[in-house]
Amino acid sequence: MSNRRINFHHEYQTTLMYGRYTKELGEFAKEEALKLEKQRRKEERLRNEELHKYRGKCASKLASAFGFIWKHTFAKLGEDWVFLALLGLIMAFLSFIMDHGISMCNKGRIWLYRDLTIHPFAQYMAWVALPVCLILFSAGFVHIVAPQSIGSGIPEMKTILRGVSLKEYLTFRTLVAKVIGLTATLGSGLPLGKEGPFVHIASIAATLLSKLVTSFQGIYENESRNTEMLAAACAVGVASCFGAPIGGVLFSIEVTTVYFAVRNYWRGFFTAVCGATVFRLLAVWFQKEDTVKAFFQTNFTMDFPFDPQELVVYSLMGVVCGLGGAGYVWSHRQYVLFMRRNKKMNSFLQKNRFLYPGIVALLASTVSFPLGLGQYMAGDLNTHDQVAGLFSNFTWTKGYLSVEESDILRHWTTKNTDVFVSLCGFMLYTWFFSIVCSTIPVPSGSFIPVFKIGAAFGRVVGELIHLSFPKGVRHGKLNTPIIPGGYATVGAAAMAGAVTHTISVSVIVFEMTGQITHIIPIMIAVLIANAIAALLQPSLYDSIILIKKLPYLPDLLPSSSGMYNIYVEDFMVREVKFIWHNMSYHELKSVLKENRRLRVFPLVENPDTMILLGSIQRIELIKVIERHVGRERRLQVV
Repeated sequence: MSNRRINFHHEYQTTLMYGRYTKELGEFAKEEALKLEKQRRKEERLRNEELHKYRGKCASKLASAFGFIWKHTFAKLGEDWVFLALLGLIMAFLSFIMDHGISMCNKGRIWLYRDLTIHPFAQYMAWVALPVCLILFSAGFVHIVAPQSIGSGIPEMKTILRGVSLKEYLTFRTLVAKVIGLTATLGSGLPLGKEGPFVHIASIAATLLSKLVTSFQGIYENESRNTEMLAAACAVGVASCFGAPIGGVLFSIEVTTVYFAVRNYWRGFFTAVCGATVFRLLAVWFQKEDTVKAFFQTNFTMDFPFDPQELVVYSLMGVVCGLGGAGYVWSHRQYVLFMRRNKKMNSFLQKNRFLYPGIVALLASTVSFPLGLGQYMAGDLNTHDQVAGLFSNFTWTKGYLSVEESDILRHWTTKNTDVFVSLCGFMLYTWFFSIVCSTIPVPSGSFIPVFKIGAAFGRVVGELIHLSFPKGVRHGKLNTPIIPGGYATVGAAAMAGAVTHTISVSVIVFEMTGQITHIIPIMIAVLIANAIAALLQPSLYDSIILIKKLPYLPDLLPSSSGMYNIYVEDFMVREVKFIWHNMSYHELKSVLKENRRLRVFPLVENPDTMILLGSIQRIELIKVIERHVGRERRLQVV
């Protein structure tokens, strides 16, 4: 053909309608890849030479020495092993340092309150001043440094692991803002958690570490490899939070991914074990712990921890926790939507950014003031002591108490009320203010507040069962004693599982308490609660994704769904409007006039064969017509 031209560079032959390749695409791709690799290495070498000019001699020598050491030691051991071990160590140290800072803030607040015993007003000011100042500092700091650090982090990580890139979400600035902001937030004593933010922190640490390793080994430039490391980071985030490596891996799989690559399994376990082990060892070395022990150590009886007849009560607890978990997610979403719909309030609060965090912190601190309403909800205890008290292995409603038991119980009773009033007040306070405080623009999570609500509910049920059967449940010749602390662990696991839609919470509870005596009741309650909550509401993390309108791919529908009975022919357009090769101007003009709403037209070879050649946009078609038969073209011809 006369109008045929050959593009020798791409080995591609162009004809009148469409071309064809004269060379194998595989060979051509290999050649192009080699060229690009040589070009990349040349640019990297030139960039390093340029950097050496501005970098001092000592820094250049140190970088070269580190690269040499890495190449001949860690690289030979296996990059993945070293990378994951470093990630676990980093997260363990970060978790320990942050926990120490949070503990100092909480102890300082309680110390000030107790030191000003003879001045009630001064006690109140000391009680509310520190939380308000810490929340205002956290809100201002994260707003200036990195607004991406606000919130939990698990919904965004779920989005990232599904292939969506969120801008500035895994940067060093976000890490600094998340660590400092979360420490200040939890140090304020508000009913908020840290598990979600720790997943985000671990993911940022993995991303930054992979960028550092890339300087010496190009293996982590692969996007799929980075995704694998992010999956392992999510596991170590949970593991270093509670010292629960097995539950951390399973929880991260359930929460952040739907289709999990089995090859990532060992990575998650290895880095989680490294992080959890070092985290607990740091407590032994620096906090003078006797040995490595569980986070909320329990000592339930091993002989007869529960009677088979109690499984009915545990099942009913699962039903209640399932309904409660769905109600919590619904309440959270309704409150957030209410705050967003009120445009006047939104515009006012945006102009006064510190007003809403300050009001919420002041209100929550005022309600939990120990001399006021706080005496009905163990307001003078921090989160760790509250959960440890709820898991304690003695009955609160019995007549005789030891000195240690009386010391625990005095926080949950008053002169005029019993433990049930305090437990109900504790549940109501944590439920309401955990939802309200989660809307403050600071780093925070919701796992621990939900966990505490479930533990308090379980304690109420356990104490009521003990009052009904003070001598225990009789089975045959044996009387099995009622263990209210066991009911608390079941309630905590069931409520947390219902809100997060996870089964692995039960494993986390086993690792946190150091006992598996109640493995059957916990599994039964968690499964029932999860099933009921999944029918009624999405998980809390999916609900936040919907609220924030994050670019998130929905799950595949189950095989029982009616969607699989719908075929393409049921909704396809049969009378397709198209254009074809060698059609006349009159025909083309009529197609454009009759189909003004169509933006794109398919191009076929001819109306008989209907072989699709491609598509062309309407605006491009109009431009071509104007260029060939438009006013300017006609004037040129004339």
